[in-house]
Amino acid sequence: MTFLEMTDVTKIFPAGVAVQDFNLKVERGEFISFLGPSGCGKTTTLRMVAGFETPTSGTIAIEEIDMTRKSANRRNVGMVFQAYALFPNMTVADNIGFGLKIQKHSPEKIRARVRELLELIHLPEKEKSYPYQLSGGQQQRVALARALAIEPQVLLLDEPLSALDAKIRHELRTEIRRIQRQLGITTIYVTHDQEEAMSLSDRIVVMNRGVVEQVGSPSEIYNFPKTLFVASFVGNLNKLDCTVLDADRGKVGYNGTVISTGARLSAPIGSMVTLMLRPEELQIGAGGGENRLSGQIEAVNFLGAIARIMLNLDGTQVAVDVFNERQLDLPRAGQPHTVSFPSHACWVMEKM
Repeated sequence: MTFLEMTDVTKIFPAGVAVQDFNLKVERGEFISFLGPSGCGKTTTLRMVAGFETPTSGTIAIEEIDMTRKSANRRNVGMVFQAYALFPNMTVADNIGFGLKIQKHSPEKIRARVRELLELIHLPEKEKSYPYQLSGGQQQRVALARALAIEPQVLLLDEPLSALDAKIRHELRTEIRRIQRQLGITTIYVTHDQEEAMSLSDRIVVMNRGVVEQVGSPSEIYNFPKTLFVASFVGNLNKLDCTVLDADRGKVGYNGTVISTGARLSAPIGSMVTLMLRPEELQIGAGGGENRLSGQIEAVNFLGAIARIMLNLDGTQVAVDVFNERQLDLPRAGQPHTVSFPSHACWVMEKM
């Protein structure tokens, strides 16, 4: 049975439409990420689930109970914000137990729950500390514990890691996923960071200009994008303007070279299409597949785990990712080279 359901949800502000016809069914215990650029409507959607914003139209239900018009304090929802929003004059224990105190639980129950959550977030020794005595990562763990203290039906996280440095972000997102799985709590996570969304989520909702572009698992979103926006926004992507030569046999042409895409094309012969290729599916040299394109090495960028080779194909730049190894022999800028790839690496979309 669907645990959280949003049906035809639209939010219109005086400045314009923020979210339009948003539909989503979330199962109990799922980790869902809303992914998209700034201004795409993901935080507005999260705030409507929390009760901080009221939809202009549509419905929001949790366990088949209509929550659309209920205020935030009448929903059993936990919220973690980008800014930690901890009370500076309260200890860690008092911050975590604040919601339980508002709900008028006994001091004994509050203390027990706080101790339990301090163990869960691996900060039992910080019970009597104040927020200013904690690192950013520790403060965000406390904010997470505070949101979990009331045992919410749904946990909502609004870009909670964006203020942290890269190493702490990586460590804390692992902790968030561990805690979410351990508790089995239904979670919605807002981010513009595709790596966060890919590593954390059971499913990702990709949004653009208030509209859902695609919903799917991280693998589906990355490997089988349904729109040009999703293909471009998630991961790195090479795009080549091609002409359809043989729609039935999946043949396109690029600057006089025939490329086999391995699938029948819906676009008619002679029409312009966009051929898309992931950098990791290309290979320098002729051994990567039946398709080949020739150009000149423009730059070689060493990125640690990979090296990104930029190839100039008659004015169009193509990226090729190569896994790093200590004996890797990288080409030099200015050298002519061939890039090859198999037909199954090709996606073709009609030009808009």
